[in-house]
Amino acid sequence: EKVIDWSYRSVHVMTDTAKLALRMFYGRFPTRSYFYGCGTGGDQGLSEAQRYPTDYDGIIAGAAGESRVRTNVGLLWNWKSVHDNGGFPAAKLKMVSERAASVCDAVDGVKDGIVDDPRRCNFDPGVLQCRAADRPDCLTLAQAAAVRNVYDGPRHPRNFDKIFAGLPKGTEATWDRFMGAVDPQRVEYWRQLVFNDPAWDFKTFDFDKDIAYAESKMAAISPEGVDMNAFRQRGGKLLMYHGWVDPIVPGEEAIRYFTVAQQRNPGDFARLYMVPGMGHCSNGLGSGGPAPDQFDALTALDQWFTSGQAPDKLIASHATKGTVDRTRPLCTYPQVAKWDGTGNVDKAESFTCKAP
Repeated sequence: EKVIDWSYRSVHVMTDTAKLALRMFYGRFPTRSYFYGCGTGGDQGLSEAQRYPTDYDGIIAGAAGESRVRTNVGLLWNWKSVHDNGGFPAAKLKMVSERAASVCDAVDGVKDGIVDDPRRCNFDPGVLQCRAADRPDCLTLAQAAAVRNVYDGPRHPRNFDKIFAGLPKGTEATWDRFMGAVDPQRVEYWRQLVFNDPAWDFKTFDFDKDIAYAESKMAAISPEGVDMNAFRQRGGKLLMYHGWVDPIVPGEEAIRYFTVAQQRNPGDFARLYMVPGMGHCSNGLGSGGPAPDQFDALTALDQWFTSGQAPDKLIASHATKGTVDRTRPLCTYPQVAKWDGTGNVDKAESFTCKAP
């Protein structure tokens, strides 16, 4: 019951309690109710839309790792990929990140320090492989293989089917934070919640049987059903966003979820905005660089719900020492922002949302 409380019921009870408190204070229930969360909050938003479709009129779900089990499988896979191949000094990861960025930056036609869509970049870590002995400025054969494994993501040991998306090119500088520790990130999830064994050894994890077991036991945590028809039918609006260089939940997972949601819930009620160069929820975790990562999703959601006009784009900004120095449109997926070829590449008006 505590797992269920943590997974989804607590958000619903909090919502009901808040609405009652508002009625007691103001004498009426709120006119509109919106949910805004990122990361775990993004998961909670998707869960609300499916499990309690009348709680909120509109939901903003950022960087949602809707499959908790597979998100944590990805963290195990990445740690194992790196440590089974001897590990990495942080300086080498920074070197890989810089080389990947230099190869990927201009793929979108603009050299601006931002990797627009890592899937379109053909960078291979083999170009950094040492020609002889190991050195600080090159990768060993094993290290190059580890990078490829992390890019590729976890695969099923029997049929090699993809289990979860790999980390995108451009996240390498953050890998030391998630893979440099003695234990993988979130190992307590497996020890305490899944296996109920504080002494469980993560090195024994079976990427076949243990995933099936975890998904059965922890079904409450992952809103994988994607049934939002009740939410859609009552006029609910869902606005999702995701950073392309998120080192926790790869952007490809947001696209996968959004695509399935559209297929199973026909109707114009959901939008996804992919944010080039942004890490997990903001630049604070992932890129830390020049990507515009500040945007007003709440006003866009409110206007969408009240007017019925879906936002075709959001305007994102980047600031240095409090001064805005770059703006860029975030387009409704699958559209992308294309530079017009002549305008200032730091101004949103120089870009148009077009098919990729």
